[in-house]
Amino acid sequence: MHAVVIAEAGEPDVLQWTEVPDPVPGEGEVLVEVAAAGVNRADVMQRKGFYPPPAGAPEYPGLECSGTVIETGPGATKWKPGDEVCALLAGGGYAEKVVVPEGQLLPRPANLTLVEAAAIPETACTVYSNVFMTAGLKPGEILLVHGGGSGIGTTAIQMARLAGAIVAVTAGSAEKLAACKDLGADIAINYREEDFTKAIKDATDGHGADVILDIIGAAYLAGNVDALAVDGRMVTIGLQKGRKAELDMGKVMTRRLTLAGTTLRARPAEQKAEIVDAVRQHVWPLVENGKISPVIHRELPISEAAEAHRIMEASTHTGKILLRAR
Repeated sequence: MHAVVIAEAGEPDVLQWTEVPDPVPGEGEVLVEVAAAGVNRADVMQRKGFYPPPAGAPEYPGLECSGTVIETGPGATKWKPGDEVCALLAGGGYAEKVVVPEGQLLPRPANLTLVEAAAIPETACTVYSNVFMTAGLKPGEILLVHGGGSGIGTTAIQMARLAGAIVAVTAGSAEKLAACKDLGADIAINYREEDFTKAIKDATDGHGADVILDIIGAAYLAGNVDALAVDGRMVTIGLQKGRKAELDMGKVMTRRLTLAGTTLRARPAEQKAEIVDAVRQHVWPLVENGKISPVIHRELPISEAAEAHRIMEASTHTGKILLRAR
């Protein structure tokens, strides 16, 4: 088969569409012929050498894909050849074929094409596991999503609104903020022009955000803590602007704040299967009836992965970038 190989850490041109050995499904795994793969910020970090795949994962980038089951390994009984699926991966989505633990597969939503389905697994699993399972967002609470125009952000807006929450987002352009409002965001903050902490406080009569989904990390830590309401919860899922920052623990204690950090990629397969199962129960019906729809910015051939990474790094897109494998 062919896969996108990272020849060496560096700029997008290090991504090479190259012939590699075919993967073979092991115990409890299935082999999927890839139709499309989603592009995520983590793929860019891996290409730069900052986010290596966990032990045992394929070395090729790609944390989600869609496709067709073509073979099942020993003990894999949940799927059969011919099933159209999408998958949460630890890596390997930028390829013609990928091996997936059977618990990390979801059926293709009936109202989406097989290519479109590649835009769903990583974002749905990330948002549901962090906003709902970890932070426990409740109806009527205020959710602040940094990067509202991203794949994660556009999914979080839709899921939180359907759960009865009030949604605030930050983004860096009027176009992205307008797209977020169209998806259901109630409060739209241009982080290039406003102090997001002051803006969320002003918009909520001083209450602040009950839950913050943060992709920025260190540079936003102090502002996020100040933006949280009493009993607020923050989950950090990205470190786009730094790993280390000073934290005022007095504010955390006196306002009973909960700060959490998670990654999805490195979780054990059993935990991923639990998240995927929860998404299938609670999110998939909303996708299949059209209440949640993937926002797709652009589709490119998988051989043009380098261009997809350039678009991702330019940060002018809204929603997902997909790579078509066939």
